[in-house]
Amino acid sequence: MPTLFDPVEMGAIALPNRILMAPLTRGRADRAGVPTPIMADYYAQRAAAGLIISKATGISREGLGWPYAPGLWTDAQVEGWKPVVAAVHHAGGRIVAQLWHMGRLVHDQVSGMQPVSASATRAPNLAHTYAGKQDYPQARALDRDEIARVVGDYAAAAGRAIAAGFDGVQIHGANGYLIDQFLRDRTNLRTDDYGGPIDHRLRLMREVVTAVAGEVGIGRTGIRLSPIGAVQGVDDSDNAALFTAAAAALEDLGVPWMELREPGPRSTFAKAEEAPASPAMRQVYSGRIVLNSDYVRSSAEERLAEGVADAISFGRPFIANPDLVGRLRDDAALATPEVATFYSRGSAGYTDYPAAAEQEAA
Repeated sequence: MPTLFDPVEMGAIALPNRILMAPLTRGRADRAGVPTPIMADYYAQRAAAGLIISKATGISREGLGWPYAPGLWTDAQVEGWKPVVAAVHHAGGRIVAQLWHMGRLVHDQVSGMQPVSASATRAPNLAHTYAGKQDYPQARALDRDEIARVVGDYAAAAGRAIAAGFDGVQIHGANGYLIDQFLRDRTNLRTDDYGGPIDHRLRLMREVVTAVAGEVGIGRTGIRLSPIGAVQGVDDSDNAALFTAAAAALEDLGVPWMELREPGPRSTFAKAEEAPASPAMRQVYSGRIVLNSDYVRSSAEERLAEGVADAISFGRPFIANPDLVGRLRDDAALATPEVATFYSRGSAGYTDYPAAAEQEAA
């Protein structure tokens, strides 16, 4: 029976343990999407993770609408990532780049252009912009001939990730962003072969995976999905059927691992509205499944023992506990992150959380 501390292979990447650092959008790049030196410190501090999934990283100016988030569409961004990745490797870690297109969740105040989506819809709630919280603008539907360009943007960003030294990539297909907007029928209202029945709505995901794998190899390609109810206004009339079909499609493509954001009904962040889809997805998918949301050591190892999950990713616990792997191994108390500094600038709430040994010494 595997434990969190046993090694595991995720395609071409060998992990020393099954504790992954989930992607966390922290807003520490510059306004051009270039990573800053403090990001190297942040990730190196957490290199004991079996695998670090980078903060969400834009594949294009069109697709990035979060202030101070990093990108992978310019040479300057690649050069900015190189010392970050090198710092993780020097500390003995592994890191993949999460490839992100926000779709209708882009705000033109950040990107400078109208957002695009599967269909002409508007996201609910408020966007996080340089000028504070604002209503989302209306998105326009991607023309059919534009979709190939977006797929090419994913592939190009994947190639730049490898040029920057990343060990692989994770395609962001979760949380109501562009791929999720195409997957689900409440936001995909198209009548062409990218909309309608489930198999058509899976098409963009399949094309992105194929293009990215063509750049970096399928063994270095993972994907993140959120097989739950509504998230950021994106939902489906039958999430269970949709995501089981998505898992079968990823099996056919040979994708070696997927991460599923699957919070429970009592989640402290974005509660799930539906029963977990991961057991049904496990039945049609033989690759590694990583589960995410609200886990502690005991609940994480319960999921490993059930045979659905092969690893667990931890998000907010890694913010305040750079030595999370050691704390979990020792059953040590976990520090609580300061919410007010999640998306601020500088080291406060980013690189200044002490390890347990430092706390004891102090």
